[in-house]
Amino acid sequence: METVQFYFDPISPFVWLATKQVARIEAAGVQVDITPVLFAGLLKAHGTKGPAEIPAKREQTFRDVMRLADAQGLTFRGPPGHPFNPLLALRMCVAIASPNSRKRFAFALARACWEDGLDISRPAVLLQVARECDLNGEALQAAAMTPEVKQALIDNTEAAIARGVFGVPTFAYQNELFWGGDRIDALLRRMAGHRIDEARLKEFLARPPLAERKF
Repeated sequence: METVQFYFDPISPFVWLATKQVARIEAAGVQVDITPVLFAGLLKAHGTKGPAEIPAKREQTFRDVMRLADAQGLTFRGPPGHPFNPLLALRMCVAIASPNSRKRFAFALARACWEDGLDISRPAVLLQVARECDLNGEALQAAAMTPEVKQALIDNTEAAIARGVFGVPTFAYQNELFWGGDRIDALLRRMAGHRIDEARLKEFLARPPLAERKF
């Protein structure tokens, strides 16, 4: 079975919205695998800021999230504060060996954060989420503190950066990336065999800039 890789960090509300669309991808006959990455690491590597770090963009981002959630019949509450520290949650995801269990936990994290309004940076909340997924939260939190799991999250993030990932959610299918929960339809078209003209894209990207911003 072919695989679609889902680069995941629950700090993004668009990741939450994207989790609601995964069934559409899997209905096309592929397996969606969760790859936890640290969004802050992606931002640092590419020299960019997250939406929450730009006041005007922060407000518009959450307006959009609430509009999209309402259109899907979802309840948006959001965490007690944003941004928050997702490291422990991400490391617990990494520590889960089973892809299906990792996906179940990841989706539960997103739901707990954005629908239930819980603080998923708190160990006690993460234990509760793990219990609801029939997982041993204490064992996962212990594993999350090990050098191996910490390094695995770093490796995931660095591999994503090397692949060209700069934000979450990003889906990877074969050699292409699809950034954003609103790119599900484009991903499904690609899976159905529709491709862009790669030669034309390459030629366009090779054209020189005609202007540059002055800072």
